[in-house]
Amino acid sequence: MSQDESFSALFEAETSGQGRQRTQLRAGQRIQGTVVAITGDTVFVDVGGRIEAHLARNEVLGEDGEPTVSIGDTIKATVAKAGRGAPILRVALGRGQADTAELELAAESGTPVEGTFSKAVKAGLEVDISGKRAFCPASQVDLQFVKDLETFVGQTHFFKVLEVRDNGRSIVVSRRALLEAERAEKATELMGRLEVGAELEGIVQSLQPYGAFVDIGGVQGLLHVSQISSARVSSPSDVLSVGEAVKVQVQSIESQADGKPPKIGLSMRALEQGGGGAAAPETEVVTATVEKVENYGVLVSTPGGSGLIPTSELDLPPGADPRRRYKVGSEVDVVPMRGNAGGKLRFSVRAVAQVEERKAFANFRQSQGKGKGGGKKSGSLGSLGDLLAGIDLGGGGKKKR
Repeated sequence: MSQDESFSALFEAETSGQGRQRTQLRAGQRIQGTVVAITGDTVFVDVGGRIEAHLARNEVLGEDGEPTVSIGDTIKATVAKAGRGAPILRVALGRGQADTAELELAAESGTPVEGTFSKAVKAGLEVDISGKRAFCPASQVDLQFVKDLETFVGQTHFFKVLEVRDNGRSIVVSRRALLEAERAEKATELMGRLEVGAELEGIVQSLQPYGAFVDIGGVQGLLHVSQISSARVSSPSDVLSVGEAVKVQVQSIESQADGKPPKIGLSMRALEQGGGGAAAPETEVVTATVEKVENYGVLVSTPGGSGLIPTSELDLPPGADPRRRYKVGSEVDVVPMRGNAGGKLRFSVRAVAQVEERKAFANFRQSQGKGKGGGKKSGSLGSLGDLLAGIDLGGGGKKKR
């Protein structure tokens, strides 16, 4: 091939690639690309075109201020701007100064927007999206029904824009839609590697007389009451609480027809070491340090090890947000629980008052037993035998000997 022919071939490939980019990319399109470079303020993403797309670095920063992606990682994003020059990508819309056009783009593309629950109103919550007011119906706040919407006020989350009307004066968003999509994605990934004998972390979703349904990553399995502990458990609610994190082992995977998800049997009993049973409080109060606060409870560390205070053992009003009461780094008095299912340490705040009451009562009984005169209780009426000894049973006014 001559030099002229080689140049022509390169030019044709270059221009045809540019043409494909213009026809393939459009504003609002969801794409997947590969991170090829990260600079001070820009992430460069290869989306298959002649020019790498640009993504603002601050869109992929974690809580520690460092990027959550690395070179070679795959990333999903939305084309915010296409045409001449490098395409501009967005991972989430609504950051900075949100405008109606950007929210309409989010509604069209399904791109999540970031917002903050600002106020509880009738049938839902108001959401502040960079100055724009949106409405999130109560049914769209979480995967499950939320009784006390006030607990979400002040929390920042990502939302899916359901509709934008009246030039941006009416905006409806959903947090639940994103949670469901995330759970479905995790479920698909999990089912590809799930096998009998696998040990997984799960969250108790509901309690029934015959067992508990546990979410193991977008897929629910049944933890039968007989598989909760090696000790007899009369009711799952005696040992478990909704929202609690548990460790389980997959016992069975049963396929179903009509495209229904498989039935998954779980066990905590199989993971027990040396038995166990229904959790009961110890008699010792220890000081714990709060490490992390989750919806299902508070993770703490103690001199005896780290563990969980389930939500049901926090002694909070129903629906209250544990994040407002328990701050990371603060200390809290707890009581270790015996018979921790699966060998996992669990603690209770509610049991602290009970343990202290029992100790106070025991001290009181001990002090009452330290009387004078042959060990009788000081100030007491004595035993039943003492009382009968002073009664004239013979009717003659003398003690019967």
